[in-house]
Amino acid sequence: MRLHVSDATQAGPYFFLSYAHTPRYDANDRYDPDQWVAKLYTDLCRHVVVLSGLDHGTKPGFMDRELHSGSYWPDRLAKGLATCRVFVPLYSRRYFESEQCGKEWTAFSERILHHHARGRERAETIIPAIWVPVPLEDLPEVARSIQFNHAGLGPRYIEHGFYGIMKLRQYRSAYDMAVYNLARRIVEVGESTRLTPTEPAVYESLRSAFSQSDPGGPQKHLIRITVVAPDIHNLPHDRGPYHYGLNAQEWNPYRPAIGRPLAELAADIVTNMGFQADIGSLDTHYDHLFGDGSPTSTGLVLVDPWAAISDKFQEPLRRLDQADKPWISVVIPMNSDDAQTTAMARRLREDLHRALSRKLNEGLPAHRSAANDVATFDQFRRAVPPVARWAVNQYRKRTSAPSPDMYSSMELPRLQGPQSPYSGNDAEAQP
Repeated sequence: MRLHVSDATQAGPYFFLSYAHTPRYDANDRYDPDQWVAKLYTDLCRHVVVLSGLDHGTKPGFMDRELHSGSYWPDRLAKGLATCRVFVPLYSRRYFESEQCGKEWTAFSERILHHHARGRERAETIIPAIWVPVPLEDLPEVARSIQFNHAGLGPRYIEHGFYGIMKLRQYRSAYDMAVYNLARRIVEVGESTRLTPTEPAVYESLRSAFSQSDPGGPQKHLIRITVVAPDIHNLPHDRGPYHYGLNAQEWNPYRPAIGRPLAELAADIVTNMGFQADIGSLDTHYDHLFGDGSPTSTGLVLVDPWAAISDKFQEPLRRLDQADKPWISVVIPMNSDDAQTTAMARRLREDLHRALSRKLNEGLPAHRSAANDVATFDQFRRAVPPVARWAVNQYRKRTSAPSPDMYSSMELPRLQGPQSPYSGNDAEAQP
C-alpha cells in the first residue's frame, strides 16, 4: 500500500542523512572519499521513492552534498532537520568526533522533545546506520540510548558496515539487501510517526550532542531547576487554578498546548543537552539558592509571573535578586494565550522587574531577551539552552572545573560534486 504524504510535511525531505566528511589524505589526490556515502544516499532515495509512493517533485532525502556554492549552508541544514520525517545518522568513529554531526543530532532531538511535550508518545524517529562498526562501549550516551535492531540488514553489514560491503565485490548482494531493508525501515517509521515540522533552529547556537558528556568520564554537570509558582490552594487573588497543581512543580503555564508540567519539559531539554537535571521548589533548593560559599551547581529558576504579586514569593524573589549568583539564571514564561495573564501583563511585568531587576538584566542581550516574557512553548524550548549554557559558563568561571568553549566553530561541508564511486583500481564493487 502506498503512503500518502500530508501537506504539512511535503516541504521537507523524507529522511536526513547525517554523516561525517572524510578528509583527503593527500590534497593533490582527486579521489573523493565521500563518494561512497553519496552512492548510499542515492540508492536509499531511489528505494524510498518507490516504497513510500512520494509524489513527483517531493524530495526523498537530504544530504549536505546537495548544497550549492554560495548558499548559506547552516540555514539549509537547519530547514532540512526541522522538516524531515526521519533522521539517519551514519555511525563511525569519525561521526562521533564531528562537531557538525553532533549539532545535527541535537537539532533533530529537540524536535522529538517538542513532539513529546505536546502529550504525544515519544517518537523513535532516529534510525542509525553503520558506516564503519564502532564498539558499543565507544558510543556516546545519546547513541547508546537509541534502540535499533540491525539484524534485518544482514550479518555482513553488521560485521563490516556499509563501507565494507560496498567496497568489496563479493558483498554486493549483502549491500543490496541492507540498503533495501534500511529504506523499508525509514518508510515504516516515517509513516507511523509524524513529527510536526518546527521552525529551523539557530544553527550557530547549537552544541554537539556528543560533546556534552563522556560515558566513561565523571558525573554529568548538575543543573537544578527550581519552580517558583503557587500551588492550587494558594493562588493570588483573581488567578484561576487551570495552570496549577498540588505543588509548585506541577505548574503548566502553556496548558492546553502542552500536556506536561513545565519543569519536566525543562529537565528534558537540559538532559538532552548532556546535563543532569534536578527539579525542586524554593524549599527543596533553599541552600542552593540562598546559601553562602562557592557554587555547588548551576541553577535555572522558572518563575510564574503571578508569583511576583503573591506575598509568599515577593521576599524570596528579592533575596534571589540580591544574592549575586550569576550561575543561577531565571526564565519567565508568560503565555500570550492566557487571558488572565494578558489582562494583568502590565502589572505583572512591573512587579517582576521590581523584584528581579538585577536578574532580568544579567547576561548578554540575547540571554536577557530569552529569559523575559517567553510567550509560547516554542520560545521556551529555544530560550532554555542559551540561558542554561550561560549559567554553566558562569559556574565554571568560579570553580576549578575547566571551561570548554560553548560555541565551537562549525566544520563546513564540502560543496564539490562527487566523482564516480566506481573509479579507481581497488577491489570495489562494480555496477
